[in-house]
Amino acid sequence: MKDAFGRNINYLRISVTDLCNLRCKYCMPEKGICKVEHREVLSLEEIYEAAKIFVSLGVNKIRLTGGEPLTRKGIVNLVERLGKLDGIKDLAMTTNGILLKKYAKDLKSAGLNRVNISLDTLDEKKYSQITRGGRLGDVLEGIEAAKSVGLTPIKINVVLIGGFNVDEIEAFVNLTKTEAIDVRFIELMPVGEASKWAEENFISNEVILDEVSTLEKVERLDPSSPAVYYKLPGAKGRVGIINPISCKFCEYCNRVRLTSQGKLKLCLHSNEEIDLKDKLRQGEDIEKIIMAAIKQKPESHHLEDGQYITDSMYQIGG
Repeated sequence: MKDAFGRNINYLRISVTDLCNLRCKYCMPEKGICKVEHREVLSLEEIYEAAKIFVSLGVNKIRLTGGEPLTRKGIVNLVERLGKLDGIKDLAMTTNGILLKKYAKDLKSAGLNRVNISLDTLDEKKYSQITRGGRLGDVLEGIEAAKSVGLTPIKINVVLIGGFNVDEIEAFVNLTKTEAIDVRFIELMPVGEASKWAEENFISNEVILDEVSTLEKVERLDPSSPAVYYKLPGAKGRVGIINPISCKFCEYCNRVRLTSQGKLKLCLHSNEEIDLKDKLRQGEDIEKIIMAAIKQKPESHHLEDGQYITDSMYQIGG
C-alpha cells in the first residue's frame, strides 16, 4: 500500500488490550483505568480478520502491543494464527516482560519471532517507583527466558526521563558489550494525560552521545526504522536512539496502528481515527475503507508546535 506521499505502508501495530499489570507514571493513571464494556473491544477473531485484510493489502510486519499484550486471554492462540498468514515476514511483540518467563516458550512455539521489552531502569527500587509496584526481577527473568527460547534479536526500550534514569545511560549501553541485544533510548513523548508530566521530565537523547563518547555510528540498514544506531567498539549489540521530539523521522514512516477498540490510527501523534470495529461487524468492505484511509495518512506530526494528542499510550498501543 502506498500513501499519498509515496511511502510503502507495510507495518501494522495491533493493540490487543488497553489493560496493563503495571502503572508506569508516564503512561497509566495511578488508580488504573476504567474497564470498557466487553463488546467495545475487538475479539481475537476480529483482530485476526482485520490483520488478514491488512496482510492481503501488503502488510508483512505485525507487532502486538497493549497495554500489556500478555494479559490478554488467548494471546498465544492469536500469535499462532497470525504467524500462519501468508505474507507475514516478521511477527513481534512489545511487552513489559513481567509475564514473559511464563509465556516465552509457548510464544516462540506459536510463531512469534522476537520481542521488544520496556525497561526504564536497572535499579530495583527505582523500577518499583516508576511502575508503581513492579518487580525488576520479573523482567530480568523474562529477558533470560526470551533469550533461551530464541525470541531474538531482543530490543530493550528505555524511555529517557530527566532526573530519573540519565545516570544509568552508561549501564544500559554496557549491556550491549557482551549481549547481542539492542538497547534503544526513546525520548519521553507528551502523549495523553501524561503530556504535562512528560514536558517537565523531557530530556533530549543528545545527552547519550555526551555521556558515552565511545559510541560509533553504524550504517542504517532500514530507513523506516525510527532508531539511529551506534555501537561500542567490539560490542555484540547496538545502541539505538529514537528522537520523535527533537528529530522527526516521519519521512520514512511505514506504519499504522489498530487499537484494541478497533480504531485505525494513521499517525501516533494525531487524534484522527477511523472506526473499523463497527464496520467489521456490519460486514462493510474493510479493504476499500483501509485503502481510502491510507491515502489520508498525514505527511508528519506536529509535536514541535505543541499539537499533542488526547489519548494515552495504553489506549493507542505502545
